[in-house]
Amino acid sequence: MLQTGFSDVTLPVDGVLAILVPEDGPRPASYLAADRATGGALERAVAAASFVFGAGRTCMLLAPGGGLDRVLLVGLGKIAEIGALTVENAAAAAVTALGKLATTARIAADGVAPELVAHVAQGATLAAFRFDSYHTRLTEDARWRLTEVTILTPDIALAEAASADLLAVARGVYLARDLVSEPANVLRPPEFATRIEALRDLGVEIEILDRDAMAELGFGALLGVAQASDAPPRTVLMRWNGAGDDSAPLAFVGKGVTFDSGGISIKPAGGMEEMKTDMAGAAAVVGLIAALAGRKARVNVVGAVGLVENMLAGNAQRPGDVVRTCSGQTVEVINTDAEGRLVLADVLWYVQERFKPRLMVDLATLTGAIVVGLGHEYAGLFSNDDVLAGRLAAAGDETGELLWRMPLSDAYNEALRSDIADFKNVGGRPGGSITAAKFLEHFVNRVPWAHLDIAGTAWAKKTVHCTPKGATGFGVRLLDRFVRENHEG
Repeated sequence: MLQTGFSDVTLPVDGVLAILVPEDGPRPASYLAADRATGGALERAVAAASFVFGAGRTCMLLAPGGGLDRVLLVGLGKIAEIGALTVENAAAAAVTALGKLATTARIAADGVAPELVAHVAQGATLAAFRFDSYHTRLTEDARWRLTEVTILTPDIALAEAASADLLAVARGVYLARDLVSEPANVLRPPEFATRIEALRDLGVEIEILDRDAMAELGFGALLGVAQASDAPPRTVLMRWNGAGDDSAPLAFVGKGVTFDSGGISIKPAGGMEEMKTDMAGAAAVVGLIAALAGRKARVNVVGAVGLVENMLAGNAQRPGDVVRTCSGQTVEVINTDAEGRLVLADVLWYVQERFKPRLMVDLATLTGAIVVGLGHEYAGLFSNDDVLAGRLAAAGDETGELLWRMPLSDAYNEALRSDIADFKNVGGRPGGSITAAKFLEHFVNRVPWAHLDIAGTAWAKKTVHCTPKGATGFGVRLLDRFVRENHEG
């Protein structure tokens, strides 16, 4: 993880310097000092490039003089529009531009409002994530080099105080990204559960349900998905009791299919390797609990993840099988590739029955249909509660993890009607993401609930702002903000 620190606004005499500059208003003191030290090189470069300091735009100066190796100018946009997300994205632009060029860098942030400087550290940290565990032959020009960033600010104490919580959240995002990035032969359900146990060091209570425990509880839907894999399933319960009382917790539930072959309804071979990411919902829940515990959030929270592999074998679940869920309701399995909703059905019901939460939010890479509808820019938001939905959407806007609310009317129940069981597990192609969410609604028992279908946002095909190409950790920042703004005492 990138090491970040803060120092006063003293112009460095060597090395690499990035300067965050608003589009309007007077230039920051660091910019003016660097321009003088380099004999006006900054102003000449800006004029020659017709550079405008729009949000996230960059201009690199090589060997500008004054002893500096490079100066990177990063735009913040118009002062009236600069917020936390703007600052994070600008810091991310700086780190992305410098990451392969230097081991250390300084970012001058005196052009940023003091209360926002801590977000420079968060944006820089998030953008510096790399998963290189399995690379053995990276060339020097491909290797990420940046390991330390010092942020220059006139109010060091304020920035340090504010950054502690933000960096705890960044560590939670890193954890989620690491989990999603792992290959499926490494991160099988037992190994995933073992890694979650490390959260005990943060004060999180961990309980692991094995196959026998789940069978005794009636997890027929989850166990049906898992029955063809030689890696035994797990359900992991995480409890953070930060409120200091016995108030009802918030509950967050994640789909953790560590590899999804589709089962007998097998997926096409092309792109199947991406199915290692079908546990991104579970990873987000684990990252969220780590973030909340890391910053000592004053709230009681339960996190629950159902961990399975969906594989093929002689004892694999068949299309047409009927399973009995933890709720007692029965499901006719029409498509074994619609397995995530079966995993969530048991875990959602168990969580609401045992913990009596104030609300539940689940995250799942649930349907390809949501990607068809929303692409990779928004996750789908489904909810039985307007207030909850509004607060989640607002948190998404504030963190850049965007949500778009989808319908959830009872008219969609007709597509799930089964001739031989209470429900089918699929409702056909039309409105596929909606009928999937409607299926889940039958297992929340009228608790205020939201379902986030993150199939399009869990993995990035290219670097965008604070999110490098690869696993995004989508949901950690969004839900941390949701908890912080609405549920902490």
